[in-house]
Amino acid sequence: MNPAEVVKQRMQMYNSPYHRVTDCVRAVWQNEGAGAFYRSYTTQLTMNVPFQAIHFMTYEFLQEHFNPQRRYNPSSHVLSGACAGAVAAAATTPLDVCKTLLNTQESLALNSHITGHITGMASAFRTVYQVGGVTAYFRGVQARVIYQIPSTAIAWSVYEFFKYLITKRQEEWRASK
Repeated sequence: MNPAEVVKQRMQMYNSPYHRVTDCVRAVWQNEGAGAFYRSYTTQLTMNVPFQAIHFMTYEFLQEHFNPQRRYNPSSHVLSGACAGAVAAAATTPLDVCKTLLNTQESLALNSHITGHITGMASAFRTVYQVGGVTAYFRGVQARVIYQIPSTAIAWSVYEFFKYLITKRQEEWRASK
């Protein structure tokens, strides 16, 4: 997914020179090489592992609070899923900011005392701090949280629904034997 993320983010940039996906892929490949599509790969993995860990731990913690009997309860699944996604998204926003910088090579950052390409997580962290200080690590946190809330609420409620259906069918099948 990393190459697709690079293309998507470059096309979403303000004043992006790319109008078609193929134009973007071709220009990145010709000007920066294949490695440009994977500059943020390590950061992506570094972000996904804590995101999922925080996400699952928060969901389970909230389920213990809102649904201690662990019954099928759609409202508790939606609420716990939404909150878990929000917490995980907020906590991992600094990594997402660095990943976006690696993917886009945003010209503002490149024009501020930096020569060449920004490569690697450490370089991205330094650049973000040099350009905007500590607050720059949380740029876009609201949008990221708002994006994750419905996504994780829906995902958990669908997962719990199918888990309930499968468990119920298994119990009925065992009872009929």
